[in-house]
Amino acid sequence: MAKVKIQKKDIWIDMTPMSDVMTLLLCFFMLTSTFLTPEPVKVNAPNSVSEVKIPENDVLNILVNPEGKIFLGTENKNNMVAMLETMTDKFGVQLNATQIKHFKEDAMVGASMGKLADYLSLEPEKMGEVIQSLGIPTDSIDGGKSEFQEWVTAAREVNPDIKLAIKCDAATPYKVVKAMMSELQDMSENRYQLITNLKTASED
Repeated sequence: MAKVKIQKKDIWIDMTPMSDVMTLLLCFFMLTSTFLTPEPVKVNAPNSVSEVKIPENDVLNILVNPEGKIFLGTENKNNMVAMLETMTDKFGVQLNATQIKHFKEDAMVGASMGKLADYLSLEPEKMGEVIQSLGIPTDSIDGGKSEFQEWVTAAREVNPDIKLAIKCDAATPYKVVKAMMSELQDMSENRYQLITNLKTASED
C-alpha cells in the first residue's frame, strides 16, 4: 500500500507585536528608573527592620567608611557647586576651571580644604584611588566649626529644605559615629536618617 505523503507547511509567526511590547517596556524602565550616585568608598551598611525609604531628592548623603573617614554629597550638582563656592571663599582656596570640572564629575566631597586643590588636579582615575585615604576632617578649627560642620552649613544655606542621611559601615567604630552625630547636634541638626540594609527573615 502506498504511503500517504503529508504536505509540509511553513509556519510563520509575526514578531511585530512582540517587538512593540519590548520597545514599550524598555521606554518604561528608562523613564522610571533612578540612577544611584556612585560612592567613593565601599560601605556595607548594617541590617535593620526599618522599611522607611530615603527621599530621592534634596538629600545630603553623609558616608562614613570603616576607618571613620567622612564623605558627603548631594544628587544636585548645582547645589554642590554652590557649596564649593561657599567653602572656597571661606577658606581662601583658589580653583581653576579644570579642578572645578573634576569636582562636578566627582561623586562626593572627600578631601580637606587644604588638600582639595591638589586632589582635584589629579586625573579622574587617580582621584578614585587617592580619595580612599582622604576624608573630611571633623577637628574644630580654632575652637570653631570643623570642616565637616562647615560643609553641612554650606549645604543648608544652599538648600534650607535639604535632609540629612547618614550611611555608616557596619564595622565603623561606635565612637566615630557618636563624634560625628555630636557635631551635628552642636549645629542643632537633630533630624537625620540612617541608611541600613533591610534584614530578611532568614537573618533572624
